[in-house]
Amino acid sequence: MTRVETVTLPAFGGAEHCPTIPEAVFRSRIEAAVGRMRAASLDVLAVYADREHFANLAYLTGLDPRFEEALLLLDREGNRLLLVGNENMGYLPEADLGLRVELFQEFSLMGQTRKKSRPLRKILAEFGVKRGTRVGCVGWKCYQSRLVATEGESATGQCPLAIDLPAYLVDVLRDLCGDHERVTNAVGIFADPDDGLRITNEPEQIAQFEFAATVTSEGVLAVLRAMRPGVAEDELERLMDTRGLTLSCHRMIGFGEKARRGLASPSGRRAALGDVFTVCVGVTGALTSRAGCIAAGPEDLPSELKDFYPRFAANYFSVVAAWYGAVRVGATAGEVFDAVEAQRDSQLFDFALNPGHYLHLDEWTHSPFAPGSQTKLRSAMAIQMDVIPVSRGPFCYSNAEDGIVLADEALRQRLAEGWPECWSRIERRRAFMTDVLGIRLDASVLPLGNTSGWLPPYALSLEKAFVAG
Repeated sequence: MTRVETVTLPAFGGAEHCPTIPEAVFRSRIEAAVGRMRAASLDVLAVYADREHFANLAYLTGLDPRFEEALLLLDREGNRLLLVGNENMGYLPEADLGLRVELFQEFSLMGQTRKKSRPLRKILAEFGVKRGTRVGCVGWKCYQSRLVATEGESATGQCPLAIDLPAYLVDVLRDLCGDHERVTNAVGIFADPDDGLRITNEPEQIAQFEFAATVTSEGVLAVLRAMRPGVAEDELERLMDTRGLTLSCHRMIGFGEKARRGLASPSGRRAALGDVFTVCVGVTGALTSRAGCIAAGPEDLPSELKDFYPRFAANYFSVVAAWYGAVRVGATAGEVFDAVEAQRDSQLFDFALNPGHYLHLDEWTHSPFAPGSQTKLRSAMAIQMDVIPVSRGPFCYSNAEDGIVLADEALRQRLAEGWPECWSRIERRRAFMTDVLGIRLDASVLPLGNTSGWLPPYALSLEKAFVAG
């Protein structure tokens, strides 16, 4: 039985600096991508990135292009060519990665000089793209056949010819290959929910994600501690210290009616007693969100919420606890979905999206959490506890998003030996969640953020939080 109790949230701390990813890891990732390319009978892989969609390129090279786009070309022999614009020539990956770099000024901002780079057709042809070549394009999404199906056609399965690279790139590739069906979508190499390369993570990447999660959770915690009637959203935003990490989404703070627009950035709107609130900050590798009411208890709520919100928020926490209790190495994503659905009171709220998703350098990589999903959860997966409730009654909100990693015994041992301080924080978070919050955790569940499982329903009484019965 979910209840509210006095809970002291421990100060778990965090690493002093963000751990780095060794060059050897990037080299092994490129080699793995080439191996997947060969297995898929592809001759060339074209990995595209822009400011919003950089995760696949950054995974391979560490480069998240600033201001511009970029393109990495790989072939079956492991040759690699990186195309960047004017400004990213000064922001390149380490030379030891063995990337040949060429300036392609069409990636530069409009109005900048374009006199020093070669035509795209010539660059691609010299790299080996010719008639008969099979090219895999890596943007950021795979697409279902319903995207292009006409009336009466089947809309099941993948649509390999739907590609989200700019048309000018795809047009030239298809023209050089001589057959448009030889140029296909290859995002699945990295983001397939069952075996994509970015779905599981090296210990070095997990340590970096843990650092990111401490940053986002501490940022949200600082905002919650400063929340009070009369404070403006944009006054609180400055408390979200992201330690220089790249944002994976816009910072979000919303009060009252504005909280309905959950993705909205902070504004000058001021909090009022009884307001619904949302707070969220995400950086590469982590996102933390909390939502609730700006109140000390039910007595501060509007009349329509005095009875509904306490039941709504308590049932939401029961769903969250069920999610943490069901996720584990070896479980199927469908089993996790069933566990949370069994706890949801359908008279109180619906799920806005999938109850959970994979987490990486992008905030949402993919999600297997759906009814009947047979996707097996495996060691080294990073997963976001992302259950978003949509009220069936008066508007209100609750949210307790944080990330975890799944780890079998061997991976847990590697983390404990290689990153002992990180491992100590993980163990203390697990103890807090199980011993204080009453949330059952399998040994394979590693909470990354300092607020994992902690959900106070009222922002003006942070010492009171939900506890599972």
